[in-house]
Amino acid sequence: MTGKPGEIFVLDANVFIEAHQRYYKSNICPGFWDCVEYYCRDHSLVSIDRVRDELVGRNDELSDWVKGAPGELFVSSLEPPIVAEYRAVMQWIYAKNQYHRTAQDRFSRGADGWLVAYASVHNGTLVTHEARHPDARSKVPLPNVCDKFGVICDVNTFDMLAGLGVHFNWLAPS
Repeated sequence: MTGKPGEIFVLDANVFIEAHQRYYKSNICPGFWDCVEYYCRDHSLVSIDRVRDELVGRNDELSDWVKGAPGELFVSSLEPPIVAEYRAVMQWIYAKNQYHRTAQDRFSRGADGWLVAYASVHNGTLVTHEARHPDARSKVPLPNVCDKFGVICDVNTFDMLAGLGVHFNWLAPS
């Protein structure tokens, strides 16, 4: 995958959580977090206000980073076209008898439907670590919804970094 001019990556909460908890902890790889800040200012990647709210609610080092993140990173999901697309997403979710009502309700309370709506309206590529599960019933998988609404989401953090041309260079201790 290569970054295309005008391509915008839309980040799911699990991108931040996985990076923070596992492979890009801020004390090991601060360059990842600097990279996120750089590319949000470059308008190559964003997330949405609802993801920000989820992350701030964690009350940990990640939530502290989110509170200090550039304003351009977490954009509003309240633009009228996004709200209209979100309604369409939720109508589809609730009309889909495949999913249990509790799964539909859980999906409606989270940021995922808003992420799909934002990416759809802005022709963005959704970056997530969620997997497609065509037969799921007790959870509404984000990639399943993306497929229905024509949003590209076969992209994880590493694919996004490669698409942006990011390279993290290790420096030997002096």
